[in-house]
Amino acid sequence: MFHREGQKIITTTFILVCSIIILANFFVDITWLKFVLQITSLVILVLILQFFRNPKRNATKSFDEILAPVDGKVVVIEEVEETEYFKDKRIQVSIFMSPINVHVTRYPASGLIKFSKYHAGKYLVAWHPKSSEENERTTVVINTPKFGDILYRQIAGAMARRIINYAEVGESVQQGEDAGFIKFGSRVDLFLPLNSAITVKLHQKVTGAKTCIATTRVQKENED
Repeated sequence: MFHREGQKIITTTFILVCSIIILANFFVDITWLKFVLQITSLVILVLILQFFRNPKRNATKSFDEILAPVDGKVVVIEEVEETEYFKDKRIQVSIFMSPINVHVTRYPASGLIKFSKYHAGKYLVAWHPKSSEENERTTVVINTPKFGDILYRQIAGAMARRIINYAEVGESVQQGEDAGFIKFGSRVDLFLPLNSAITVKLHQKVTGAKTCIATTRVQKENED
């Protein structure tokens, strides 16, 4: 299953690859060059297909959990001052996506969209400390029943040149559903209340709509 944002580029690439294979077969007489052209074009098609893949994820919805919004690796867990919306201290959890990860963004929690804004910006490498504030990005705030307002931010990386964001203010969204897409390597930051119990560790690999990022303190204390 492939993401709708990749339909145009997948179709175009498929047509080009088929054309190259056919033309090389009829017009390239050097055997090794013919094979190189055909194999290279097929490899490019496979890379495009894997980048735009959209595996079906059936999230186990819970108001007591924040799920990973994307696939990737946790690169930041720290208390920071969130300056755009909350203007107070929050726990930041950042997930870095390499070009080989699934790049679909999924809603980390169910609730009501209170804020959704696009910012033009730079294209610093996604793990750069300033990328959250200076790169092209979108900021979305969801009002949730248990955590209150949470914020996630899609951030373009050095290769990413387009962020897709489906969140609209006033819309009711469900945990794990498709929230957007970031093309070619990027990062997503979560900003959670200070009383959230973070359940992941630095450098841990996470799966969108599957891995629990945080729970409520009450839930964690009851489990202990």
